[in-house]
Amino acid sequence: MTRFLSSSSILTLSLVLAGCATPVPQVLKPTDLPQGFEAPVVKNAPVWPSADWWSGFGSPEMTGFIATAQKDNLTLAQAYAAVLQAQAEAGIARSALFPTLDANASAQRSGSKGGSSVIVGAPPTNKFVSEDQFSLGLAAAYQLDLFGKNRDTLAAADEALRSSTYAQEVVELTVNATVANTYLSVLALRERIKIAQDNLDAVNRILAIVKAKVQNGVSSNLDLAQEQAQAAAQEATIPALKEQEREAKNSLAVLLGRVPEGFTVDAQNLNAVGAPAVAPGLPSDLLLRRPDVAEAEALLASSHANVDAARAAFFPSIGLSAQGGVASSTLGKLFSGGFFYSLAAQALQTIFDGGLLSSESDEAKAVQLQDVANYRSVVISAFADVERALGESASFTEQEGLLADEVKNAAEAFRISELQYREGVADLLTVLQAQQTLFTAEDQLVQTKLARRQASVGLYQALGGGWSSDAKDNTQKFPASTVAVMPEAAIEPAPAPAPAATPATTAAPVTTPAKP
Repeated sequence: MTRFLSSSSILTLSLVLAGCATPVPQVLKPTDLPQGFEAPVVKNAPVWPSADWWSGFGSPEMTGFIATAQKDNLTLAQAYAAVLQAQAEAGIARSALFPTLDANASAQRSGSKGGSSVIVGAPPTNKFVSEDQFSLGLAAAYQLDLFGKNRDTLAAADEALRSSTYAQEVVELTVNATVANTYLSVLALRERIKIAQDNLDAVNRILAIVKAKVQNGVSSNLDLAQEQAQAAAQEATIPALKEQEREAKNSLAVLLGRVPEGFTVDAQNLNAVGAPAVAPGLPSDLLLRRPDVAEAEALLASSHANVDAARAAFFPSIGLSAQGGVASSTLGKLFSGGFFYSLAAQALQTIFDGGLLSSESDEAKAVQLQDVANYRSVVISAFADVERALGESASFTEQEGLLADEVKNAAEAFRISELQYREGVADLLTVLQAQQTLFTAEDQLVQTKLARRQASVGLYQALGGGWSSDAKDNTQKFPASTVAVMPEAAIEPAPAPAPAATPATTAAPVTTPAKP
């Protein structure tokens, strides 16, 4: 008897252990979490983005566009629908933990004609005999979850729902950043078009001088051909820039969930759009502020729950069923008629399935390995994104200041060269070189202004855009960091460069009339 009880205890313990979910594997290595960020950080910048980080750029129009995208963007709507699907799938998985209860009712009439008489020895009757049968009952069924398969399946569905919710946050952050970057691109292209048009006006102004000198015999036709070629080359750049501006504006309209026709952007340049600074906190906190990291973590937890469910599938499945009700040959006497019931229990154990359960278990483990690698990749990429965004923001800030000085000096050099050419002191080649230097510097300055502002958008995105998760929901434990920013990496914020004067406002008017 004692041996039997001991065997029973071992069996019960085995069943309990089989039904326990195993902890999610901890996959982060100490080297996956840096002690601090090495790229330059602006001094006294606020730590971590606010939830409405885009308002810091100082553009009410961009703020309005982002608000519209949050309501009407179709990619975001698809992500929300995916969350609803995940909720439904979690509900389906949860239903397996409860019994099913079905009600059934039936009415049946049967009859025969020409049958034998019910009296022994009597001749067959030719009457039509009918019989009614009514029944009303309930049927219940329940699958015992002794080994935790249904609970593991539910855990996998819940983690998939959590991952889908985080994926929606990733999409929203991406949409916000894309709207901001596309809007900035539209303004930068408009500013480049304005610079190209101003440069074309300056070329035409010089061309008028060259024509006048050629007519007066002061200059040769070579100078005229060179300046005409310069004018044609400059004019050829404008249509391409206008097409790029159109395409960027159309892309912005699509991001807002509307057709491009009739869509307008009011701002014409980047002058009123700032590049707000932001700083990271502790690297370990970054993993709580990136929705893509939380998404990858939830995916790993979901795949691990599927591994547990696949393991539990090797054990027997035990089902209970019961049904009962009343039956009568007369509908009016249904509830006073006979009562019937049945109880049943069923155990099912797979003996041979051609390797199905083993293959499903191997598949679940392989998916978990994939999600382990994916999670570590997302974590490492998160730190790389911050380093890159910090570096780009600092680099473009410095470059913008230097280019602003170059534009200022190049504008002055072009003004002087144009005056000297009018007076016959300088040749046309000097004017052409000064003009090309100015145009190139102005165009590069606008592109750098755009890159600096888009780097700020990228930094806000890399830092999670103001999103944060609750640490108690995490299944991965993050080692603590001690340093937020390398002390030698801090930089002073760069002041916004003043707009350079256009060459059209500095040159003297043409005094010699030119013939067509």
